[in-house]
Amino acid sequence: MATSQAPGEGPVRPVSVSLHEGTIAALKARTGKRGMSAYVETLIQRQLERDRLHELIEDAETEHGSVDQAAVDAKRAILRGDAAGSADAAGSADAA
Repeated sequence: MATSQAPGEGPVRPVSVSLHEGTIAALKARTGKRGMSAYVETLIQRQLERDRLHELIEDAETEHGSVDQAAVDAKRAILRGDAAGSADAAGSADAA
């Protein structure tokens, strides 16, 4: 069934899913019986976002090649304010 609505939009309707009993018990303990649907909805939306991000990364790597991990690490050190790595990171980042 095709839909034009984005995740989180449109009317709410019940669906049936099968879960392990231990998963259900943990879910009820965390959310209470009435909060289960909202919790599961949020988890599914988050996973859909992650899936889409992974697809975008794959597309970018196909078009532009793999990410230079050293450049990523250097920029991460700058963002974190890593004093020990900032000088090295700045040099690496400038080269990137």
